[in-house]
Amino acid sequence: MSERLGFEHVTKVYESAGADFVAFDDITLEASPSEFLAIVGPSGCGKSTLLKMAAGLIPPTKGKVQLGGNTVSAPPPGVIYLFQQYAKSLFAWRTVIDNVMFPLEGAPRSQRAELRARCEDYLRQVGLSGFENSYPWQLSGGMQQRVAIARALAADPQVLLLDEPFSAVDALTRMELQTLVLQLWERRKFTAILVTHDVEEAIFLADRVAVLSARPTSLKEIIDVGLPRPRDQLATREDPRFLKLRHHLTTSLLAKGSGHVVAA
Repeated sequence: MSERLGFEHVTKVYESAGADFVAFDDITLEASPSEFLAIVGPSGCGKSTLLKMAAGLIPPTKGKVQLGGNTVSAPPPGVIYLFQQYAKSLFAWRTVIDNVMFPLEGAPRSQRAELRARCEDYLRQVGLSGFENSYPWQLSGGMQQRVAIARALAADPQVLLLDEPFSAVDALTRMELQTLVLQLWERRKFTAILVTHDVEEAIFLADRVAVLSARPTSLKEIIDVGLPRPRDQLATREDPRFLKLRHHLTTSLLAKGSGHVVAA
């Protein structure tokens, strides 16, 4: 079951050489249960920092992050972080199936056969049947990221945090992985929050797109995408509404200032 994830008046300040550095200031934002929310903004504006807060990896200086009504102060169960550097997130000395089964290692040994069968099904869902006994270093970059996605599914996420997970693969593989994640999200109904620099990726995947300003970062606007689902890599991207949204988002990111505007 998915959960609501909310940032409530969140501020993050870093101290460096006696001077305060404000990463972002007074951001209030939420992802509803089963929503796909994308966050875009200039480099260095704190997009990944927001995800790390949601994962309980770093605390806010002010405000709070809440998951299902509970304040996040440590990594909460049910929240899975999918990293950009997939090669570093996999265990090179483990086979593909053992990587996918890693989140389940605390389960009783009597359930091992059942859990292995479940993980083999996750690998089938991401198109990696037959590679169970391969090692990550024997796979292409796109295949390695598919292993990471299958491992995330094995953890049965309520919330999936995606930190530019497709930026290190080629354009065609990127589109294939985007479609795969959408299919899995539509099937599993977890809450998804994506951080990306790619405006088109944000529009293609998300229900809403939150736009952050340059530093000191604030929430600039939230855009309802409103494109029909299921989405198609060709038909959706050629839709005049997609092109209009792309123009609006690109213009917003290029514009200076940090006004807070909510756009329908």
